[in-house]
Amino acid sequence: MTGSEQLDWLPIHLDWPNCLNARDVGGMPTADGGTIRTGALVRTDHHGKLNADGIAALEAYGVSRIIDLRRERECERKPSPFASTDHYQNIPVQNPADSDNETLTLAEIYMTMLDTRPKLFASAVAAIADAPAGAVVVHCAGGKDRTGMVVAMALYLAGVSPAMIAYDYSLTEQRLVDESAEYLLGVTDPEQREIVRRLQPTPATNMLATLDHLQNRHGGVSAYLQAGGLAQEQVDALRERLRDS
Repeated sequence: MTGSEQLDWLPIHLDWPNCLNARDVGGMPTADGGTIRTGALVRTDHHGKLNADGIAALEAYGVSRIIDLRRERECERKPSPFASTDHYQNIPVQNPADSDNETLTLAEIYMTMLDTRPKLFASAVAAIADAPAGAVVVHCAGGKDRTGMVVAMALYLAGVSPAMIAYDYSLTEQRLVDESAEYLLGVTDPEQREIVRRLQPTPATNMLATLDHLQNRHGGVSAYLQAGGLAQEQVDALRERLRDS
């Protein structure tokens, strides 16, 4: 994929106050000349941020399932306003902070998370495939790490190239730049502050390395997810859901 091909596509910004990273990946080109369907897959930061207008905007978007990838204590600390609804599912896949982030790069943290949680990641992707008709919203805390991995694998199964997936992932950094800077100011310990600063950027190389790891260690995205319990019928259903052509 060339730079010009990247510039031909941008995600659809969703004005869901006060989420900063809400975007529909519809229109994204697939490697075989197709596109991802608009209104099928949305990625966001956590919904505890939403004000009344944001909640109404999400509900008006035709959402059939919300997949919250955060851990239980995160959900308790910042509850989702949709937690009591039928279309909400909490599927924690692991917090990056659980890894040894003092020495690992962010890409290495992703790889460790994937290596240790195949069943949970497969469950998250299956929840997209099995959702009723309508938009599926995937989120974690910032819509960056856990959301980035789950959305990346779903898009890969739908036929999107690794380069395009990595490009979409890279867009998160700019969307969260102000929030990330504010968070960093609140970290007073110099060593911890440096760790946080190092793990905030989302260069495309992070996702490219992660997808390469899945290929080299697990035989690819499909083999990894199916080893975690994703059925071939769900892979087919996911492609049918996400692909416009």
